[in-house]
Amino acid sequence: MARKSGWAAFPHPDGAYDYAGAALKKHWARLHLGDREPFPSEAKLADAWRCFHRGEFERAVELGLELGPAGYAVANKAQAIYANYLEPRKANKLKLFEEVSARAEEAMAALPKHANSHYLYAYALGRRSQGASVAEALAQGIGGKIRDALARTLKLEPKHAEAHTAVGTYHAEILDKVGALLGGLTYGASKDEAVKHYRKALELHPGSAIARIEYSGGLLMMYGRSRLDEATRLVVEASKQEPADAMERLDVELARSKLEED
Repeated sequence: MARKSGWAAFPHPDGAYDYAGAALKKHWARLHLGDREPFPSEAKLADAWRCFHRGEFERAVELGLELGPAGYAVANKAQAIYANYLEPRKANKLKLFEEVSARAEEAMAALPKHANSHYLYAYALGRRSQGASVAEALAQGIGGKIRDALARTLKLEPKHAEAHTAVGTYHAEILDKVGALLGGLTYGASKDEAVKHYRKALELHPGSAIARIEYSGGLLMMYGRSRLDEATRLVVEASKQEPADAMERLDVELARSKLEED
């Protein structure tokens, strides 16, 4: 099912993801255990996050953009998650990530002390690079931009589990694409650092499916089949997590689809 705008609808609607009224604040800490986003002070911003959590990603973007930079975090996260999981057309997917990275760059300038301004910039650049060419992105210097944005995220918010996961994948992908010697000398990439950040992400957010999925992929990129059993166990664990909202449901469904492929 597609909307008139061309955005696909969230395919797993569930009343459990509807945090109406006071329920949003009650469950906020759990919903944002991964990104440590502060609870919104404006009613419209809270409504935008309610839309995000129940899978109304397009509406979340619309409401967020109406608020300017203050709403860019929810707009950017909604658009990035939609692009990553639900947009079937590659060209559209890449364009959506480009829009997110451009807005996130504005947010970094307007709200430099907001951790998710920097995280979502790194996320959009990283996902776009994965969708196009990681090697090409590294040659263009995008790897350094991702590294710096993630470092800033963690400086502002050391308990940002999603950023720790992203740092782990940053190291793993560089080692996979350019090797240990060049990756270490040029980008400071190392297997130990990757594993350290993946483990930290799970320590901070034990119920995260995406942290397990990314950790699994990172192990295979860095160690190959020698860590296949551990990588598989992580995906199995991810498939059994209890999602708290639409984004987490998409993570869990991704894990299940990976197991079906195997």
